[in-house]
Amino acid sequence: MSTTVAIIGAGPLGRWLALAAARAGFRVLLEDVMPNNLHHAQEMLRQELSPAGSGPESEALTKVAFVATIEDAVRQADLIIDCVPDELESKLEIFWLLDRMAPPRTVFATPTMRQSIVDLANCTYRPTQCIAMIAEAKTLTGNSATGTEILLRTTPQTADETVALVRGFWERLGFKPRFELEAAKAKSA
Repeated sequence: MSTTVAIIGAGPLGRWLALAAARAGFRVLLEDVMPNNLHHAQEMLRQELSPAGSGPESEALTKVAFVATIEDAVRQADLIIDCVPDELESKLEIFWLLDRMAPPRTVFATPTMRQSIVDLANCTYRPTQCIAMIAEAKTLTGNSATGTEILLRTTPQTADETVALVRGFWERLGFKPRFELEAAKAKSA
């Protein structure tokens, strides 16, 4: 069975993730609320994946679909990666939307340098299926991912299946995943 990856946000990080995932053989659904961002991503991916003629690069382009709504992006997704701004309000809003629209099996991965994955996961009905990618966009979008380490932060509730899916995704992209547990915050009296 092929893994379907929904990428929410077609800015620089979203475009790069869509390109890398398609090249790695994943089915990709790329969404952005701004039609211009989606158009720009479509043009960039066509240029990158359509060298003169056929071959693996052209085949990778057939694995990418550009969709206009979050619902269309997540309906069939096994893994969702949001590329919204790393601000609490943006992350909470996207997790809320994704949690209500995505199938129950779907895993959420969020790139963040500032937000707690424990807090975000606890705002969903699927805290076992949430994971954070602790990396700056420039680290991820570098020219060569081969052997680059990526830190993935889990919660005390993260399921083994979630870890396996996310590990497999990053390994196919050429990264070396390293997992770290984010401790749950103590409740104050």
